[in-house]
Amino acid sequence: MNEISVTELAQHHAAGDDFLLLDVREPDEIATAAIPWATVIPMAEVPERIAELPTDKPIYVLCHVGGRSARVTGFLNDNGYPDASNVAGGIRAWTKEVDPSVPDY
Repeated sequence: MNEISVTELAQHHAAGDDFLLLDVREPDEIATAAIPWATVIPMAEVPERIAELPTDKPIYVLCHVGGRSARVTGFLNDNGYPDASNVAGGIRAWTKEVDPSVPDY
């Protein structure tokens, strides 16, 4: 499974690279802490909403600490999305290493 660090994610965003950040956390988690430019599809909805995801650019999958996003990344890799990568450490790592203004929970 492909994986990307939060610092690499921040570098791609700062460079204006074309990718999709997919946040697979639940709505109450998003209300607590979010990255504003992420696309939100809760993990349980990904299989039925997979057609909404682009096949022509990388998808970086984010959750709280990396477990759910790893499962979704594996699912995407197995279903025609070889450029999907797990964001290691999830939004918790994002808060600690990139943007401390995002609440830790």
